[in-house]
Amino acid sequence: MEGSMLTISFGNWMELPGLKFKDWASSKRRNLKGDRVMPEEIARYYKHYVKVMGLQKNFRENTYITSVSRLYRDQDDSDSQDRDISTEHLQIEKSKFVKRNWEIRGYQQITDGSPVPFCLFAENVALATGTLDSPAHLEVEGEDFPFVFHSMPEFGTAISKGKFHGKVDPVLIVGSGLTAADAVLCAYNSNIPVIHVFRRRVTDASLIFKQLPKKLYPEYHKVYHMMCTQSYSADSNLLPDYTSFPEHHVLSFMSDMKCVLQSVSGLKKIFKLSAAVVLIGSHPNLSFLKEQGCYLGHNSSQPITCKNNPVEIDAYTYECVKEANLFALGPLVGDNFVRFLKGGALGVTRCLAVRQKKHCQLSIL
Repeated sequence: MEGSMLTISFGNWMELPGLKFKDWASSKRRNLKGDRVMPEEIARYYKHYVKVMGLQKNFRENTYITSVSRLYRDQDDSDSQDRDISTEHLQIEKSKFVKRNWEIRGYQQITDGSPVPFCLFAENVALATGTLDSPAHLEVEGEDFPFVFHSMPEFGTAISKGKFHGKVDPVLIVGSGLTAADAVLCAYNSNIPVIHVFRRRVTDASLIFKQLPKKLYPEYHKVYHMMCTQSYSADSNLLPDYTSFPEHHVLSFMSDMKCVLQSVSGLKKIFKLSAAVVLIGSHPNLSFLKEQGCYLGHNSSQPITCKNNPVEIDAYTYECVKEANLFALGPLVGDNFVRFLKGGALGVTRCLAVRQKKHCQLSIL
């Protein structure tokens, strides 16, 4: 993310037990101008937290998971090969490996870049992958041209490398969420003209800007103000810095860096671009789970998405409703902000602590 961007959550909302964020910032001589902070500051705080709390042994960096599979299932939910094993034998094996509910396979990239495979077993697994793995696409013609980006880092890198220096053609930004607003601000602050396209009306009550207090989030309300007051009309030209296209969608991209926009009424318009940035959401990569993890969602026939089909969990324990000993938290269950991770982590931890306590009591008996 660009260095000028600030987190949605306040810094102290995202701090962890035992180390206040403001105390850490003061010790690093970092000047906090307000309650919101830059994302890289939070990232540095979390890295320092792991070190100061002696948690390095609990982390494995540069690790990629390729498979998370249950070792044993009940007879009515077993694979065909399990059906050949007698129920009695299966129960004996289960008792032997009661803590080996899951087999996790993957690889870790070492310093020279070569992969080192591993396999480990776990009683419980918590999914906290987020949903940024696979950016959503418009699925229109020409979207795979190299001038079409699908993430803020791609766009930010292009700006930092001076790829838009001296160009007068606008950048097309598609989307009406906060990430799209970040891209608008990034381009606007870099003196790059913007065409901002989104399907909704500016009066749509579900727009995220309407949920943010103006005093705390002035930059996003600046974007929303432009969306409302600097919209395109058929009898006028593009504005020099920013023009919004409410209730429009992209029909196609062309190889000569042009795009075709269509209004809700069917009117089409062609514009020459410097680049296009499509920021309409993203999906998690759960390829390491069976059925890509779809079976865990509220609607098992659809992919897992943060808004429309999150992982179905118990509201208190964060355990997956459709898979025992598997937990999920964060955007996978619809909790979009970093600060919500603490609640999810606490719910999982409390559940595991209660179960461990019960297990110890049974062992004593």
